[in-house]
Amino acid sequence: MTTTPPPWPGDPLPERELELAAADRAVDALCRTRPEGGLLVYSGAAGIGKTSVLARVRARAAERCTVRTTRADPGTTAVPFHTARALFAPDLADTDGLAALLGPHRALAGPALGLTTPGEEPADPQGVQDALVALTARAARRHRARPLVLVLDDAHWADGESLGWLAALGPRLARLPLLLVVAHRPTEHAAEENRPHLDALGTAARLRVTLRALSPEAAAGLTRRALGTGADDALGRALWDATGGSPYELAELLARLREHPLDPGADQATAVRELAATVRGHRLADRLGGLGPDAARLAWAAAVLGAGIPLRLAASLAGLSPGRQATATGELRAARVLNPGDTVDFTHPLVAGAVYDAVPRSLRTTFHGRAAWLLTAEGHSPAAAARHLLEVHPDQDPALVEQLRRAAREHLAVGAPDAARRCLERALREPPEHHLRAHVHHELGCAALLTSPADTVRHLRTALELPGLDDTLRADATFRLAQALAHNQQMREASLSVAFAAATTEPGPERLRLQAAHFMYDAFRATEDDGPGRSRRLAQLADPLAGETNAERALLTLRAFDGMLRGENHTVVAEFCERALTDGHPAPGLGWTDTVWGFEYPCLAGITYAWIDELDRAEELFGEAVRAYEISGWSGGHLAFAHMLTGAVLRRRGRLAEAETRLRESLRLADRIGTGLPVHWDAVCLLVDTLLARGRTADAQRLAEARGFGPPYPDAMILPDAPSVHGRLLLALGRTDEAVAALEAASAMAERGRHNPVWAPWRRDLAGALATRDPERARALTRRLRVDAERFGTPTALGMALGCEAALAPAGAAPALHARAVAHLEESPARDELARARVALGLATGDRDQLHRGLLLARTCGADALAEQARSALA
Repeated sequence: MTTTPPPWPGDPLPERELELAAADRAVDALCRTRPEGGLLVYSGAAGIGKTSVLARVRARAAERCTVRTTRADPGTTAVPFHTARALFAPDLADTDGLAALLGPHRALAGPALGLTTPGEEPADPQGVQDALVALTARAARRHRARPLVLVLDDAHWADGESLGWLAALGPRLARLPLLLVVAHRPTEHAAEENRPHLDALGTAARLRVTLRALSPEAAAGLTRRALGTGADDALGRALWDATGGSPYELAELLARLREHPLDPGADQATAVRELAATVRGHRLADRLGGLGPDAARLAWAAAVLGAGIPLRLAASLAGLSPGRQATATGELRAARVLNPGDTVDFTHPLVAGAVYDAVPRSLRTTFHGRAAWLLTAEGHSPAAAARHLLEVHPDQDPALVEQLRRAAREHLAVGAPDAARRCLERALREPPEHHLRAHVHHELGCAALLTSPADTVRHLRTALELPGLDDTLRADATFRLAQALAHNQQMREASLSVAFAAATTEPGPERLRLQAAHFMYDAFRATEDDGPGRSRRLAQLADPLAGETNAERALLTLRAFDGMLRGENHTVVAEFCERALTDGHPAPGLGWTDTVWGFEYPCLAGITYAWIDELDRAEELFGEAVRAYEISGWSGGHLAFAHMLTGAVLRRRGRLAEAETRLRESLRLADRIGTGLPVHWDAVCLLVDTLLARGRTADAQRLAEARGFGPPYPDAMILPDAPSVHGRLLLALGRTDEAVAALEAASAMAERGRHNPVWAPWRRDLAGALATRDPERARALTRRLRVDAERFGTPTALGMALGCEAALAPAGAAPALHARAVAHLEESPARDELARARVALGLATGDRDQLHRGLLLARTCGADALAEQARSALA
């Protein structure tokens, strides 16, 4: 796009030498044999010279680099990914290299960049952002011969989706052959939701420069350069006083003075102040009045349409014939309002803003409405016209409501839920016809599901209170409401919402779906009024089912999960899992990316397998989850959860170092979408547990303190049992009294009828803590642990229970118990537990072979402290 050149072309920009030198150094680093990318950020008030600095940066970089540039515009702030499309326009036009540029992310990046038609389902915003980051990396590597420089001016007006992409790109730039140069006004000029993105860019920048006003000496020098050496310092000082050192206003004044010199007899200071008033604010727009009505209407229409739109459309909006358009365009260019070209391009954002503000309010609304119609007639999508519809006054127009709803669906399909929300909120203000209001609230709740659970709850509750939803939509709205409440750690409310809906829904598939959700959210609660009663009711409903429908499969999955937590025999639990799956995999409609039932059911099946020693089955399911989310571009909370579950399987196998890596990746992914989410609690709990198993107590303590892991816990089950893990951490730290209290609190699991000794091993740890201070209670705990383990029947549970009993047994009885623990754990997939049992057996009997085998296995598992214990014993 064209931009206004500085009024002193070819000459050095005054008092900008350091700023330009920084860009030169960044370009030098980019062009080395081993390129070093980076990010430069220039900020400053309007008219301070950001555009002039960027013009010089572009010109210097273009000598050695491939430069892509664009300038954001107030009219495109509400158009998702507009800035990204503008920056990559030349590369996207290269049809020969487009497939390689898009790579495996075509399905996500293509719709966002306007290259392919969006699908029917909403795209994951995080996935689209990641796809654009990957595309940028590929583009940078394609241009190695002439490294790529991206230049964005007026970033405060960029759309939020593009700014989010650039903010995500920022920390990666040092590892890419790419230089990003950004200029923006102070962040308060940006939309509130975009300010964190600008702040993130500033944090990631190798250099962040705030441009300052020019000094009086610079103003005097520019005055002599523009008007000749006869211009005295007094005139330069008068110009500086009038403009405050603003480069834009100074350049405008000098251009006027070249065309219309001051009367020699006039008071210079007064004349300059009067002239300065015409280049800013409403006085600048008043100049249009002197150009005639056609020029004013064309300028107004151009300001409404925004930069980059063909001038012929602006003329059509203004009601001008081609001949009158040509005359008006010439006048606007001569008056330095528009730059030359066939598209709308104001000489400066200040000019564009002043002209837009000058459009009479009633005419502005009319222009926006007609602009939406013109763009639609030109073949643009509803989303492209939506930004204008947002500015139209509400008028109970059913067609406008429908157009906004279509635009919202398109925004969701390209991964822009915030844009969809704006369209639907505007549709509600129209307002919709009475029978459609519930539908719009439902759509608005679904649009906000990934970004604002609180808004989701509000709109879905409103949708359910209004008439208009059929049974299917009411069930869907209720299900999504419960998801949002659970996401917001409101498990009790989630359970009650689906329970009430199930009780008021006619028998059929939707009622079964709601009943299953009710059982699920009750199971997820950290506290429950009648856990055993819920388990009985679930068993009565699910035990006779064959798993012929998805509703039956969902209930059987919950039955298996509940049985695992209750510590029922693992073979019975496994049989429920088999009936819930189809050939060992989630049935169609119950898969990882299916949205009707949600991803919770295959998750629960995999978790159940992981805690009944069927780790191969669990690993297979969770591997499918990671692949499904990566292929579908679901790289937000779902992918974080999938990595956390895979980490849980690795932890259960005793592959502790791998588990730690996977769990940290889960936390990294989760941190991108928020804090305090259920996946955070699960990943932190598992990671603390893993670090303790490795013997890295100090690391576990630092993680727990940094992440706030400990009581009070949220009203949501944490995987595995959080009080048990926290109690083990306190024991490792030597804080025995606190540990005993924490483990006593964990006994609430037993009160709910949950006796799985592997999921919540609080009895083993509490017995160890009480061994010397209350040996009778410790023995009672081990006896009950043995009963629970024998009932559950997995090798891991039996081995752990026998190991605990052996640790408290008299010296003569201990070796036999340790040997039986080893025998069971040899059949278990939990290799770290086997290593621990071998070392314990070796220590109890002096058997160096067992110690040596325990040492080797502990090293393989990454159980560093256990390995050191065995090594010391062998030494």
